[in-house]
Amino acid sequence: MKKKIWLAAPLLALALIVGMYTIFSVEWSEHTSGLDLPLSGQVIVIDPGHGGVDGGSSSREGLMEDDVALEISFKLRDYLQSAGALVLMTREEDVDLAAPSTEGLRNRKVEDLQKRVQLINESGSDFFISMHLNAGSPTWRGAQTFYNPAFTESQTMGETVQGELTRQLENTNRKAAGVNNIYMLDSTEIPGLLIEAGFLSNPEEAGRFEDEEYLDQMAASIYQGLVRYFDAENDTD
Repeated sequence: MKKKIWLAAPLLALALIVGMYTIFSVEWSEHTSGLDLPLSGQVIVIDPGHGGVDGGSSSREGLMEDDVALEISFKLRDYLQSAGALVLMTREEDVDLAAPSTEGLRNRKVEDLQKRVQLINESGSDFFISMHLNAGSPTWRGAQTFYNPAFTESQTMGETVQGELTRQLENTNRKAAGVNNIYMLDSTEIPGLLIEAGFLSNPEEAGRFEDEEYLDQMAASIYQGLVRYFDAENDTD
């Protein structure tokens, strides 16, 4: 009788392990498509723009750029991690990166940008995504991707991501643009993109940024653009 009890214990443990493995496998496959990890080995920095005393642009109803950029960044992070990437974020709260002792909005904004660039350059990452929202005329709308033309990889990546934003969101005809006058792009030493997810100054578009589903669609479009870019890069290797 004691022998039967002794044998039952490992069998019960094995059953529990198999059950736990089955549950884990189902959950894992939902987020990673089995063992297909298209961004495995990639190290990516996500930089949610603004934060703290610098809220960035705002909608007529008071929706702030720093809050929306952070929400999209969290969703994008989850997509990238599920595809095997190691993701670093310059901020995960409503804060800037300036030292607590730094006084004055302008001084804090300058130091904040410098710290972000320093973090990106010292991270050992493959590329970065800086997330922002735009402002201007109430009639202007649409997401747009910007890149430093000095990096060929950034241009190709930007055009691929912009293509997915255009195809999936169906509300922008804007094209990826190479620019030379944006500090974040000029000062970073690795390829990267600055994405303006849309215009908070446009009442209709601003309203969409209060929709959780739309924020997820925005993040998914950027993610799928990045996967397409790396798939193409791997095919040419």
